[in-house]
Amino acid sequence: MRLITVAIHTYDHAAALRRRLEREGIEVVLQNVNLESPVVSSGMRVRIHERDLPLALRIIENPDIFPDEEPQQGSEKKEILVPIDFSSHSFNAARVAVGLADIHGSDLRLFHTYIDPVVAGKMQLSDSLTYELTDADSRKRIVDEANRSMQRVVDVLKEQMRSGELPAVKINAEITEGVPEDEIIQYVKSRAPFMVVMGTRSFEKKEREMIGSVCAQVLDSCRSSVLVIPENAVLSLDSGQMKQLFFANLDQEDILAMDTFFRVFPDRRTVASVVNIPGKRRLIERAKADTPERLVGVFPTTYPASSFMAADMAAAAVLDDFDRLHLQNSYDILVIPNKKKGLLSRVFNPGLAQRLLFRADVPMLVIPV
Repeated sequence: MRLITVAIHTYDHAAALRRRLEREGIEVVLQNVNLESPVVSSGMRVRIHERDLPLALRIIENPDIFPDEEPQQGSEKKEILVPIDFSSHSFNAARVAVGLADIHGSDLRLFHTYIDPVVAGKMQLSDSLTYELTDADSRKRIVDEANRSMQRVVDVLKEQMRSGELPAVKINAEITEGVPEDEIIQYVKSRAPFMVVMGTRSFEKKEREMIGSVCAQVLDSCRSSVLVIPENAVLSLDSGQMKQLFFANLDQEDILAMDTFFRVFPDRRTVASVVNIPGKRRLIERAKADTPERLVGVFPTTYPASSFMAADMAAAAVLDDFDRLHLQNSYDILVIPNKKKGLLSRVFNPGLAQRLLFRADVPMLVIPV
């Protein structure tokens, strides 16, 4: 396999970049720029295999997603994070995550967050704070029940592993206090798991809880890929064909996002419909080459076992158009490259991933770009 140079740095910077790339599974070779007189330090080439170029570019260009910090002690192995609230849909997500953990040789991290009743209750501003024994009792009951519920989930998963219903992977469990979406985002920021797998309620139930949905808030802020599994959805992890609806931004990030999809689901054949929802400016100035057809012509060279086709969606009727396309094709998964937004933008102009979350009962892979 041919080696190519992705960067030239001083030795310290080159070594730091090598550590970042190798943490994501990319083999790196450092080579002195001055080959005739290597003892004279004129810079180091960072060289990788040509096949790893898409992921390497994504790592180099997105330091907020792939930080420079060394991983914490004991976190070298890839980890899949599963936020769990002990509901049936979060357990369904955990089962899917077990299959993915087996494919990638990862550990599974079940993560539950509870809110302290003392903090969550009504607080009165006064010169002193009265802490009653009943508050401590309530907190202890919540923690004890959370530990019992978590142990039941772990026991059921391990029993299904012993029976052969699920593959055997290592399960870690963690219970912490805090606001669920904040704790999930903070965990991802500090530990950088391989991906997050979250369960959601069915479409009808989600309509009643649009404001304050934990999953919706995680999607627009999380800097790891998030796989969303609706309550009644089935996502097969076998090697069969998968129908995919890919929402393109029509820029370089689309190639990197598709590469991420095939890293999450390796050796998977897919039939992908590629769509783009142009903004107002693009509706007026859209270049002739700036279309989903352009990507449909690029993807087959990298993924020859899969097939790609262009589809149309209108910015003014994206949800209705989605319903039409899904009715025609019965997609197995939606893939959405998701660009980070500011707080006000997320509140007043929710992203496509958040809108589709409340519209569809289809598994969705949201990839930060």
